[in-house]
Amino acid sequence: MAMTLIETNTHTSAVTESTFTSSIDSTYKLYIFKLLNILPATDGEHLQVNFSTDGGSNYNMTKTTTNFDTTHTEGGADAALTYRTARDLAQATGGAPIANTVGSGADEGTSGTLWLFNPSNTTYVKHFYSRLQGYGDSSYARDYFAGGYVNSTSDVDAIQFAFSSGNIAAGVIKMYGVG
Repeated sequence: MAMTLIETNTHTSAVTESTFTSSIDSTYKLYIFKLLNILPATDGEHLQVNFSTDGGSNYNMTKTTTNFDTTHTEGGADAALTYRTARDLAQATGGAPIANTVGSGADEGTSGTLWLFNPSNTTYVKHFYSRLQGYGDSSYARDYFAGGYVNSTSDVDAIQFAFSSGNIAAGVIKMYGVG
């Protein structure tokens, strides 16, 4: 299957969110988002994703998610695999964390991929998952894993990436259709 680049959001100065409000339709059954060097303006924020069924007027679709990460300190003294129960959503409409405590320094930030499956289907819920790697706010290398589903049979036609607080200081997000 071929990946077709549909849209690119490039941020070189602070923005509150990065959204894709067109071109998520029945053309493709899989959409892939590549997040490249995403930096928060505020140190230690969580990168979140949310979905819309009304072209981006509201990002409040009900989701159930899970979230865990692996960490390792720069000095090699501490390594862990941690299930992040506080960052899970259980039938909630807020943003779903996909990268936790992201650092804002020039040598920090996060990069990775989010997959959204069959967003135009009006029979089933919409599944998604992500894997990002980043450098955290406390000298930790982090590998983030998040996934879940949008609990709606309505179509998903827009997606939003934003930090839990503050702005996106820099980064590029590319949206691809696969099919």
